[in-house]
Amino acid sequence: MKYEIIALGGTFDIIHAGHIALLKRGFAISKKVIIGLTSDKFALKNGKELVNKYEKRHSSLKLLIEEKFLGSKYEIAKLENDFGPAVVEGNVEALIVSTETQDKGEILNKLRAEKNLQPVKIISVSMVLAEDGNRISTTRIRDMEIDFNGKLR
Repeated sequence: MKYEIIALGGTFDIIHAGHIALLKRGFAISKKVIIGLTSDKFALKNGKELVNKYEKRHSSLKLLIEEKFLGSKYEIAKLENDFGPAVVEGNVEALIVSTETQDKGEILNKLRAEKNLQPVKIISVSMVLAEDGNRISTTRIRDMEIDFNGKLR
């Protein structure tokens, strides 16, 4: 393993191939993954229309990890802001982001510097595309354009 502890975050409202790609990368390169799961309040503040409440998203995420990443060490932390534990955990070594949220890494490292913490390595995972070449998203799944794997309906 390249890292002891990495962090990643998301809303994980309707889990799809893009979420699995982020998790797969995290578990492949780290002994432990801290997953920031956006709270309902923070998701709504950011303009997200949620299908599932926090408790359901938490249990679905946990079930997915225990099925697909058997035996992996992880922690799910409730996110009330953009960063959660990645800012205050001095031992977090890397942040996994999608190409869509890459700028958050630079902001995180500025916040860590203010707390005299080492910068984290920013690891960007490409957006997973649907059959039509556009990115897979919860919105597109909710709107019945595509399924969880990006197959057109």
